[in-house]
Amino acid sequence: MFKQGLFITAELRIKPESDLNVAITAIQDFCDGMNSEEGCSMAIPLQDKKDPRRFIFWERYDNQEAFETHFHAEHTQRFIQAGLTDLVQAFETQLLTADIK
Repeated sequence: MFKQGLFITAELRIKPESDLNVAITAIQDFCDGMNSEEGCSMAIPLQDKKDPRRFIFWERYDNQEAFETHFHAEHTQRFIQAGLTDLVQAFETQLLTADIK
C-alpha cells in the first residue's frame, strides 16, 4: 500500500487539432519520464472509455518539493511545449487520515 505523500489527480484533454496517436505516444513517454523521477512513485495515465481524447492522470509524489521539481524535468517541459493537450482540472490530495480538524 502507498505511504502518505502528495497525490495528484489531473484531467487532460487532447486538443482537437492534435493527432490522437501522436498525443497518446507523448502521454506514454511523459508518464514513463515521471515514473523515473526521484520522489515520484506513481504516474498512471487512464484513458476515458467513451472519449479517447480525455485522460485522467494519477500521480504520487513523496512531498511538495518532489512535485515542484517535476515541473522542471526535461520530459515535463517537452510535454508542455508540445502543446498536444489542455489541462482541464487538477486536484492535490492525501491519503485518508484520522486527524480531522
